[in-house]
Amino acid sequence: MTTIVFLLPLLVVFGVFSWYPIVRSVIMSFQTTNLVSAPVFVGWQNFVAVFNDPLLGTAVLNTLWFALLALLFGYPIPLVVAVLMSEVRKARGLFSVLAYLPVVVPPVVAVLLWKFFYSGSASGVFNTVLGWVGIPPQPWIESTASAMPSLVLEATWSAAGGTIIIYLAALIGVPSELYDAAEVDGAGIWQKIWHVTMPSLRGILFVTFILQIIGTAQVFLQPYLFTDGGPSNATLTILLLIYNYAFGNSAGGSYGEATALSIMLAVALAILSFIYFRGTKRWSA
Repeated sequence: MTTIVFLLPLLVVFGVFSWYPIVRSVIMSFQTTNLVSAPVFVGWQNFVAVFNDPLLGTAVLNTLWFALLALLFGYPIPLVVAVLMSEVRKARGLFSVLAYLPVVVPPVVAVLLWKFFYSGSASGVFNTVLGWVGIPPQPWIESTASAMPSLVLEATWSAAGGTIIIYLAALIGVPSELYDAAEVDGAGIWQKIWHVTMPSLRGILFVTFILQIIGTAQVFLQPYLFTDGGPSNATLTILLLIYNYAFGNSAGGSYGEATALSIMLAVALAILSFIYFRGTKRWSA
């Protein structure tokens, strides 16, 4: 009884601020509402409208493209940097601070800074560097081909620091006796990384992999602040489409369709996570 009394405030706070919004969103996805008048129950109409939206396929493909690029570049880079930093014997704290510094930069400030870097004029920072080697100015975020990779580059820069610190903490916890034994067996640096470091990080690698997939599937800040989904919807993601449903129409938001798409995304990520953890249960143990 005493345990329940102590847990009750926490359960009430958690229920009000975590579970109530989820339940309210599920209910709203079956309604038409402007948040002022009384809502009207419309059944599956909001879900049908979302499925019939020609922009849904574009948003899904763009989100998958962003996730793929983020996995190719954003997943291995923090691991490589953490391994290299773990081999450093001096000034490791300074390197850790430098690696984590982009994380503490406010996201809006970081995007404004990178928009300056990505300026398509010849005086832009990146175009100035390219000009030094004779390459003409590039339309970084103005081109449909380069806009999404440009967003991934900034997202990787801004988020890699946190993952590096996690990997570094795990690497420090690897018993040094394992490396000593590997050296006795004649292992080189790459053999020690492959046979000692990687198996020691296996559990963390599995978790960070699915967390990165979930995070990239919900990317919103970069496409919203950099390009607002352009050019020609080349950076329109699922979260940005949800935002446009809810707030993109000056005549009144389609909150029902926005919550319907949100529920669909949440269900898809839940199913993906379940399959992932079931499929990797034996390897991640």
